[in-house]
Amino acid sequence: MRMIRVNEDIVLDENEIQEEFVRSSGPGGQNVNRVATAVQLRFDILNSTCLPEDLRRRLLRLGGSRVTRDGVLVIDARRFRTQEQNRRDARARLIGLVRKAAQQPTPRRRTKPTAASKRKRIEAKRRRSRTKQQRHPVDRSEGSG
Repeated sequence: MRMIRVNEDIVLDENEIQEEFVRSSGPGGQNVNRVATAVQLRFDILNSTCLPEDLRRRLLRLGGSRVTRDGVLVIDARRFRTQEQNRRDARARLIGLVRKAAQQPTPRRRTKPTAASKRKRIEAKRRRSRTKQQRHPVDRSEGSG
């Protein structure tokens, strides 16, 4: 059983990763039409036994459009001309995503608005109010006529 070390706490089982080699677009000349160098890496986040539940939720959110409805993360690597380089690239990107998901987000601390920001807000409201009052039509019955 081969494992991929993400950090000191997290290791991924290589058996949970599927790699499929497909034909790549881009550089490579005639080689592009004959050799399947692009890698499509699939990692089933929902059914992974290696990930704790909180990390799994964050990874699903981080994966965004790369995650299928079934909770499978799909990474396409076609940056390089060789299968091996693209394979390493795909795995590195998977490890990077898992590392990013492993970082606990810092909770937001609620803050109160400063006195200066309150003053600025009230002053801006006054200015808007004056501007809108000046838009009203002038009453022509008073004054010269």
